[in-house]
This record gives sequence, structure tokens and C-alpha cells, in this order.
Amino acid sequence: MNENFLDLGLKQSDCTEMSWIESVLFWTNFRAGTPVIFLLSRVPQVLTHLKRKYDYLKNPIPKQGLEFIFKRMIELESVMLTFNNYGGRMAEIPPSGKPFPHRAGNLAQLQYATNWNENGVEAAEEYINLTRKLYAYMTPFVSKLPREAFLNYRDLDLGINHNGRNSYLEGAVYGIKYFKENFNRLIHTSAERVNHQSGHTLWKRIHTSAEQIHTSAERKY
Repeated sequence: MNENFLDLGLKQSDCTEMSWIESVLFWTNFRAGTPVIFLLSRVPQVLTHLKRKYDYLKNPIPKQGLEFIFKRMIELESVMLTFNNYGGRMAEIPPSGKPFPHRAGNLAQLQYATNWNENGVEAAEEYINLTRKLYAYMTPFVSKLPREAFLNYRDLDLGINHNGRNSYLEGAVYGIKYFKENFNRLIHTSAERVNHQSGHTLWKRIHTSAEQIHTSAERKY
């Protein structure tokens, strides 16, 4: 950090070394030193409402673009913007190597986050719309065709599947944003699994029925 980000003036005392699971405690607002077993608790640390949306950054945002974004964020007040850097081992794995496709070519994952404590539909609509506004402002700077998204935070704004006759078409609207070219492969794999399980279940029922008929026949004679 001191070699590449001198302007930050970072000191050793500003840093805390921890394992990945300990970082989960940190981000969940547990006090430093809390045993990891506390993550098994079903009681949340904080009860709050929230909205999350995601983007992927392919190219650096020019200075003029950053100035535009910062001005819009000042107007919105409550929406946070986080850059999660990509690269390294993430970029070494081909997009087709695993279901998660966001690999080489991504500079960062962007998160738009809004939290609020007020209850009620009116408050929810206000804060959700603020998050949507920042998402809209970011359109010129992020991935396109498709505008990619991060599966771990479901965003219902991207689409909803009613599990009817148009299930595949509805799912593709957001599925391609989450999985890109892997979407159809996952659909095919899922269909094969369902067909296999259905066939196995049908064969089991036929076999069971045959045994019952045979047993009934033995009792008669």
C-alpha cells in the first residue's frame, strides 16, 4: 500500500490482520475478538432495511465522469458507492470454467447501497428510488449488452420469473445479466438433472407398484 498508494498516508496501526471468516464478523459489526461461533446465531446484529444494486466496471471512469458521479451522490445523500477490485486469481479462471462468469476484463464490481431505519412503504419507496437513481446515473460508465449483475444480491428490478409458460424467457432477462454465456449451459444442466430425477422417481414408482401387485397376488394364492 505504501509503495502504490502513498497519498493515502496509511500506517501499520491503521490495519488489522484477520482471516476471511474473521472479516465476516467485522463486516457484520461484531466487536474485534468475537469468537467466530457467534456467526451461528440467528439473531441479527442490526435490524435495518436495505436495497442493493450491482454493476461491473470494464474501463476506467474519466475524471469528468467521477466529478459527475460525486455531484449526483451529494444530491442523493444516502446512497453509498463501493468499488470491489477484480483481477488476480479471479481473472485467471476462464468465464466458462465455473458458473460465475465475471472474470478477466472487469476492473471492479460496483455496489450501490442504501440502508434506512424508518418503517413503512413510503419510506421504502423513497430509499429504493434513490438507489435506482444512482444506478441510472452510472449507465454510461459500466458494462453493456448485457449490463452485468452479481447473483449473490438478487435485484428484483432486473426481472421476476412467474414460473409459467414463459419461464425461460422471463428468466433469461435477468439470468444473462448474472451468468452471461453460462446461462443456457446452466439451464441445460438443470433440465438434465430434473429429467434424470423425474425418470428415477417414475421408475421407482413403477417398481414399487409391481412389488405391491406381486405381493397381493401371493396373498390371494
